[in-house]
Amino acid sequence: MPFVFVVGLVVWGGCMYFGFRYGFPVLCAATLVAATLAGAVHWFTRAARVLLPAGAAGASPTVPAAAGPGRDPVYRHYAFAQAPLDWWRTVRLAVPSALAAARSILARVTRWLMGNLQGLFLLPLWLAVVTGMALAVVPVGLVAAAFTLAWALVTATGMLAWLACAGLLRGVEEAVMLVRRILQTCPHPQCYARIALPEYACPTCDLRHRHLAPNLDGAFRHVCRCGTRLPTAIVLGRFRLRAYCPECGRVLPHRIGRARIEPLPFVGGPDAGKTTFMVLAINALHGVVRAARGRAGFVVEGDEIAFARLRRELRHGRVAKTTTPAPSATMIDVTMPGARDGDRIIYLFDPAGESYTGASRVEEMSYLAHGEAMLIVVDPFALPLVRRALTPAERDDLAAAGVVFSPEDPADTFQRVRNELAARSDGGRQQRVAVVVTKADLLLRTSVGSGAGELPGWFDGVGLGNMARDLAKTAAEVRYLASGLPPDDPAIGRLLAWLTGLPVPEPAAPGTGAAPALPEAGVDRDGRQDDRQDDRQGEDGESGLTTTDLRGPWAPRRRPATLAPVSYRLFRWAVFAASTVIGVAALALLGVRAALLLRGLPW
Repeated sequence: MPFVFVVGLVVWGGCMYFGFRYGFPVLCAATLVAATLAGAVHWFTRAARVLLPAGAAGASPTVPAAAGPGRDPVYRHYAFAQAPLDWWRTVRLAVPSALAAARSILARVTRWLMGNLQGLFLLPLWLAVVTGMALAVVPVGLVAAAFTLAWALVTATGMLAWLACAGLLRGVEEAVMLVRRILQTCPHPQCYARIALPEYACPTCDLRHRHLAPNLDGAFRHVCRCGTRLPTAIVLGRFRLRAYCPECGRVLPHRIGRARIEPLPFVGGPDAGKTTFMVLAINALHGVVRAARGRAGFVVEGDEIAFARLRRELRHGRVAKTTTPAPSATMIDVTMPGARDGDRIIYLFDPAGESYTGASRVEEMSYLAHGEAMLIVVDPFALPLVRRALTPAERDDLAAAGVVFSPEDPADTFQRVRNELAARSDGGRQQRVAVVVTKADLLLRTSVGSGAGELPGWFDGVGLGNMARDLAKTAAEVRYLASGLPPDDPAIGRLLAWLTGLPVPEPAAPGTGAAPALPEAGVDRDGRQDDRQDDRQGEDGESGLTTTDLRGPWAPRRRPATLAPVSYRLFRWAVFAASTVIGVAALALLGVRAALLLRGLPW
């Protein structure tokens, strides 16, 4: 028995010696290499499951942000939202499965090598396998670190690119809006808000986007929840989307942000002739724009219908009185070809004259605070000095003509508006003011109106001299016009173009390039009166002022709902490519280092 024990001890010692001297290094190195390659393959296989699929579902689903008070229903920029999720999901997918696989392999090796009595002799081999797998944690960790480094590099690059693009776009947009003096306001009553950024509706699903600008949701494009790509800046075409007021939620005109809005309030008392002159002004403005080869049209069809009705009433002798105290603006979109500053969205505000008869009512006209132009309509027969100067015969003639005198002194109306404007930061200073004396055809027939063609000098004798002098102090430029029927369309058109800042050239000669006069009612082929055709055509038969859309609506490019956004796919593929390159390079360097150490050579 002692002999057997001694022989066994010698055999065991020999196994330990040769096992640790020759078997352990070889098997440990082989295990280390095999475990490293297996771990790297395992890691990149799991990373590929996360990063390579183009679908929105998968190991790391792409989900748009939930809409909320401060969020739009869009996909956030990859670097700020999806990138950390992809990294964490890759780690969660690779590490637990790798640990489970290692435990399973160790359990099998232990069972095979150490399960019975042979374990006493195969201990060096078992320790070699365990040590090799333990040491493999280092190179496999380098692979994970390579992926993390690649993720960090791509994410940092994306963030820097976003910062540069977003900053550039914001700077360009602010510069363009500053140079073009772009003004954005709401045309609707009980709002009239000044707008920094409208809401925009997705042309595919009609979801509203309140923050469609270069931000963490994207620099050039935001991707709507439905997959539609939306431009983030006016210079990229954002004005081609349907816009809504962020305050009241009602629709805004086409091209808002692309064309400057010019609010133009018509200031005048009841029955001063504001609506009549607005009809003449719209018709005349269209004439001079068309003569300059520009384009003009109503923004909404309701304005076109109302304008057609007012033109019919004017042809029949009198325009119906305006009864709306807080009107929606009549919106006209104008573009002048070849002009640097030839785009305008004109807001014409024509409230009921009674709105100007009280200070509290004037305060409700908050649109007065937005513009830099104003049109004051003066009914000369509302001036007490003019009425007292009328002879009985002249009064009878005016009564026979159906003239209604405004009960409000224009000087009082102007003073109320002036007081309201004085509350502005600039003291109510206007850049351009037009004073229009209406009913001039009737005024010139009276003795008191014989000098009405010499404006503003005539105002000194009828009680409006103080208004003219006040305007000369508070307005950069003031122009005067006496308007009657039939209208002087070229003069009215040029006045409106000047008021709204449109670069309209002077007419070539009398009788050429003039605005079309109000046409007579047409007759269709069946002999019926065709009011619609009459209202849309001038004397030359060309198309008249109609509802138009000058923006060219945005043509949505929508990805299938099953695909991730293009930017997500590109970033993911970049992360995978970078991690593969960096991981392989790290393993290669580690292998070279190990080979040099084995040979005893310096690095």
